[in-house]
Amino acid sequence: MKQFSQSCIENRDPILSVIQPLLSGRSQLLEIGSGSGQHAVDFAQAMPHLSWQCSDRLENHPSINAWLEERGLSNTPIPLELDVTQEQWPQLKADAVFSANTAHIMSLQMVESFVSGVANVLSKEGIFLLYGPFNYKGDFTSESNRSFDQWLKQRDPASGVRDFEWLNQLAEKGGMRLQGDVAMPANNRILYWKKVFRSDTTLGA
Repeated sequence: MKQFSQSCIENRDPILSVIQPLLSGRSQLLEIGSGSGQHAVDFAQAMPHLSWQCSDRLENHPSINAWLEERGLSNTPIPLELDVTQEQWPQLKADAVFSANTAHIMSLQMVESFVSGVANVLSKEGIFLLYGPFNYKGDFTSESNRSFDQWLKQRDPASGVRDFEWLNQLAEKGGMRLQGDVAMPANNRILYWKKVFRSDTTLGA
């Protein structure tokens, strides 16, 4: 029932070193694609001031719940059922959204729904943190990312490493402005945007 990911152990501390300062003044975070649940319990334990709300498709809930129950933290409520393509997302307002290693396993349409949904759940000045591998100007940043993209497409032709520029356009369409792009180990990055209200946003205030 409880799933274990070695990559979650390997990237835990590097990710935490970046996101912890950014989340110091936040109180309600939605994690999209909580997967095994490992990141949730480790990050929530390191940031007890933050309510860390897990979400994922229903088939991943048994592992998430097993990790939450084992750790017994007071700031990890039961996970929400969320498929990014569903018409109605859970009714909540978060001042932070975090997602790791999700955009490249989604189709292009799913990524569009994902970013649009994030924009809708974020409160004013809310921050969206996205971890994973990204391309720049259509090019891979490493041979390992190129190989990873090939492996992804063999597994699911609709998936693949996404272009930073395209993701940034989607974020801007949702009223979010890029705040940072941080290099991480193993040719990954953390991108983060802040929700702003501008005349060209399609979502309104």
